[in-house]
Amino acid sequence: MKHMKLVLVAVVAIFALGAIGVLAQDAPSGELEIFSWWTGGGEAAGLEALIARFSELYPDVSVINAAVAGGSGVNARAVLTTRMLGGDPPDTFQVHAGEELNAVWVAAGLMQPLNGIYEANGWLEQYPQGLLDLITDAEGNIYVVPVNIHRSNVMWYNPAKLAEWGVTVPTTWDEFFAVCETTMAAGVPAMAIGQNWTQVHLWESIALGVLGAEAYNGLWDGTTSWTSPEVVSTFETLGRVMDCANEDMNSLSWQDAAQRVVNGEAAFNIMGDWAAGYFLTDLALVPGEGFGWAASPGTDGTFMMLSDTFGLPVGAANPAAVEAWLGFVGSAEAQDLFNPIKGSLPANTTANISDATLYNAYFQDAYTDWTSNTIVGSLAHGLVAPPAFSNAFAGLIATFQTDHDAAGAAANAALLAIQTGM
Repeated sequence: MKHMKLVLVAVVAIFALGAIGVLAQDAPSGELEIFSWWTGGGEAAGLEALIARFSELYPDVSVINAAVAGGSGVNARAVLTTRMLGGDPPDTFQVHAGEELNAVWVAAGLMQPLNGIYEANGWLEQYPQGLLDLITDAEGNIYVVPVNIHRSNVMWYNPAKLAEWGVTVPTTWDEFFAVCETTMAAGVPAMAIGQNWTQVHLWESIALGVLGAEAYNGLWDGTTSWTSPEVVSTFETLGRVMDCANEDMNSLSWQDAAQRVVNGEAAFNIMGDWAAGYFLTDLALVPGEGFGWAASPGTDGTFMMLSDTFGLPVGAANPAAVEAWLGFVGSAEAQDLFNPIKGSLPANTTANISDATLYNAYFQDAYTDWTSNTIVGSLAHGLVAPPAFSNAFAGLIATFQTDHDAAGAAANAALLAIQTGM
């Protein structure tokens, strides 16, 4: 992280554009291309709701929904990189707060500062300071507008099926492996796991549960050794969880894995709370009845966060329309429209989170944790490590799934941290 701060300071010197005034125009017009990876479930429905309301407010703007399918943006980021480096940026694009934003697009000088729009809307007082810190450079320039807060370390289950199998929600990994013996004896995997990026997502919850918040954070600031016995044990635990899971994991999307829990074809699934959006929007399930939730084993009292954001790339074709879009999505109105469908919490603290007709029992529980738990950042979703590390780490996990070599995985992660400047 110290390395990144030095990079950001150096990058600021190449900005010839300076901070721009990004106040929304009175009547923007023309096309607005919105680039994201929200193509299914509550994610797509939430984006469509935002676009519909924005189009009512700005009827002269024609929105192009340029979403690219692929969980967690795996495919979208590849397309985005080609376009950004080729001088053909979308007008605005989805990016995770933290290093996914800072280590690439800010460091390359390809994002416009948005301080003016924050000041005009009073957002400096409406967004949590810790979140603002993730999207602000060393010179105080803010580069994106967050639309939500997601939680990564959630374990989902079907309450009726757990009762049928006679098992309870495990709070530790030892308890999980005891449950695994029961469900596997009944021919039911204890964990539903999907394709590679969801396996990285699973590992980060395991790492947090095994190491605790302080040592987990130490992986990203260099104070925790990747080759320590404790870190090696995170991979050992991952291997044991994989042994309790479905064999066809590489062929499943995150929605497929979540669906298996609902169907009673697996006991648990560890996935971010966009799964709540899927359960609520696609499957019309009732919280606490059709689906249940808990912090992943060992992580109670800790909230692993990520945040989806939008910004204004240098060279965007229609900056006036982008400014209008950003002014809208950062508002409490937009976030109250979007997040109950998406499955996330509003980032703007003036949103109406206390309205239980908007934010049901799941959201109320998540909000209590967000405002009281220890907060840590997600690796799988771009907050704590630069893409150079996280992308290669995904390959490391793919290899581990095949060989279950925990010591080798830890050693390779240690080398990767050195190679990527962490």
